[in-house]
Formats: sequence, C-alpha cells, structure tokens
Amino acid sequence: MLIPHDTRIALDTVVDLLNTAPANGRPEGGQADGLPDVAALHDFARRHRISGVGELHEKDLRAVRDVRTRFATIFATDDAQTAATLVNGLVAAAGTTPQLSNHDGYDWHVHYFAPDASIADHLAADCGMALAFIVVAGEQERLRHCEAPDCRHAFVDLSRNRSRRYCSSRTCGNRLHVAAYRARRKEAAG
Repeated sequence: MLIPHDTRIALDTVVDLLNTAPANGRPEGGQADGLPDVAALHDFARRHRISGVGELHEKDLRAVRDVRTRFATIFATDDAQTAATLVNGLVAAAGTTPQLSNHDGYDWHVHYFAPDASIADHLAADCGMALAFIVVAGEQERLRHCEAPDCRHAFVDLSRNRSRRYCSSRTCGNRLHVAAYRARRKEAAG
C-alpha cells in the first residue's frame, strides 16, 4: 500500500496519540494517561512537529483527549460505514480547510485544518483525513491493536500481506516468542 509521506506522519501521530490513553485496553492497573497535563501535551506537539501550536491550556488538553477518544472509536470498528460516519463527524467538527503548504523543510503537502486552528482541530482534521484515506482504500483492517495480552497498543499494519500482529516485533513479538519457546522446552523436559 502506497501512503504519501504526510499521510504516514498523520497516521503515526494518531497511533501515538491513541497509545497515550490510560490503560489503552489493558487490564486494571495498566498504564497511566500519557497526556496527564498541558506540559505533556506541549511535548507531544513538539515531538510530532505539529505546526502553529501556540500557548496551550487545560481546554486544549480536554479537547485533545476527546479527539483521542473519537480516534479510538474509529480504530475499534470493523464496519466501513460506521468508520466513515465517525471520520466525517470528526473532520467536519474541526472546520476543515484544505490548503497546500511547504513549511519547515517539508515538500508540498496538504493541511486540512484551518489557519489558527486549535491543536485538537489540527489533529482531528489532518489525522482524521489520514484515517479517511485508509477507509477509502478499503484497508481498514490495517488499523489494529497489538495481540500481546499485556500490551494492546494501537498500530497501523503496513506490511505487504497484512500479517503484522504486534506493535513492535522487537518488544512484544520477541517477548511472546521467547515465552512460547521456554514453555515448549519446559514441556519437552517433562
């Protein structure tokens, strides 16, 4: 699946935002909220090079958490019609204003958010459109959660044959393979 650079960045941002959610599908006692305060939101915006972010406030944090919840609902549905309705609502509420941009050393790409949009509207518009492209391409099954029982992080499976099962083959995948190997050895030893 060929995904333009700006869409890939937006998908990575959605995944990272989803993975800040408390517990993120984990059993009780799972991870704490990765966006506990405005400083963490500012750090998230800096790490993801979200342009046009000015001073952030508690209302911005609440709005981004709401967008995060709406993205989680999109990831959770298997039905394209439901996903389309959810994405349409998210993007429309953000006041989408598509425009070409070539800022900060990036080549030409499309911004879907209005100039001076809040960080929540920026995320809803740009990341919502990235999810829209996934739905339009009929590739919604690529929006997944890690199959490791103690993880469940979100990820986008961009493997050629849609076979990725873990958010990271180095951590979750490797840990489960080692555990299975040890269990087989223990069983064989009797």
